[in-house]
Amino acid sequence: MIPALPKTQLLAQCRKMLLIRHFEEALIGLHREGRFRGHYHVYIGQEATGVPAISLLEPDDLLFSTHRNHGHILARGGDPGRLLAEILGRRDGYNRGKGGSFHTSPRELGFLQCSGVVGGILPLGTGAAYAAKSRASGQIAVCLFGDGALEEGAVPEAFNLASLWKLPVLYLCENNGKYGAGNAVGAVQSSTMAVYPLTDLPAAYKIPAVQVDGTDAAAVHEALNESIEAIRSGGGPRFIEALSVRWPGSETNWPVVKAPTAVDLAWDVSRIPEDVRVWYRDSDPVLRFMRELVESGQADKAELETLNRSVLDQINAAVDFAFDSPYPELSEAETDVFAENP
Repeated sequence: MIPALPKTQLLAQCRKMLLIRHFEEALIGLHREGRFRGHYHVYIGQEATGVPAISLLEPDDLLFSTHRNHGHILARGGDPGRLLAEILGRRDGYNRGKGGSFHTSPRELGFLQCSGVVGGILPLGTGAAYAAKSRASGQIAVCLFGDGALEEGAVPEAFNLASLWKLPVLYLCENNGKYGAGNAVGAVQSSTMAVYPLTDLPAAYKIPAVQVDGTDAAAVHEALNESIEAIRSGGGPRFIEALSVRWPGSETNWPVVKAPTAVDLAWDVSRIPEDVRVWYRDSDPVLRFMRELVESGQADKAELETLNRSVLDQINAAVDFAFDSPYPELSEAETDVFAENP
């Protein structure tokens, strides 16, 4: 279902979902063309979690993300041109080309850390929540991470302190179960985690935890809204496990676009390769959101086509911007490495 929001906000969320999807598809295409090197991970298949969740945050809230950070940054209002420039190592990127794909951390958007270190952001986010509570700033810290992060030893330590001190921190676990598990509610148990469901782990530390269908924007919006309100009112940490099914294009070492996303796929997936057609029909959150917009009368297909073309134009402009950006000078190698002393 779609969140109970005005049409303008729903279309804005749809635009961000399409922006994330087309950004990632463009990135995959550029890499396959040999126009940049280095590994990267994409956020395709999780758009209906990140977009409604991040839309509920205040501008001064603090975010911590992982190696699938592109979607979170764009959902927060990030500039796709500056994000792509950062991935390409260019001077006009968010971190002047020094962060790359895994570690792009736009401070002006509230991201204190995006890291490829699995589970590494949870103690950092918990520490930021401690600082926010100590300063009575009214901020909350939000940790956005995958199910694999819960295998790390620092995670239960973070949960313990957050619960003990009632810290204003939201732990949003995006469990992207392996393709082939069916729709989102069938996301599989990790082969390396004895805990199942994953909500049992934070619950052991008296952290209220809920599980939600991560492809259902309305369910995500409702669960996040309740949790954020509870945190802001002094209720301490909250944990949400958003279930999705991993995009089948990520099942290889390098992502592969099976078919570029288009509005008409929301109603007809016949041109999708048969071996992955079930995912696009049942588990693609972007196609699901567009279908529900039309079915609810909040948009028609023509409006979505216009919106989609506008997003594609934005992506094309972002690609031009990123490749026009120069590489940093060698003399900049040792600048902006450490924070200056106050």
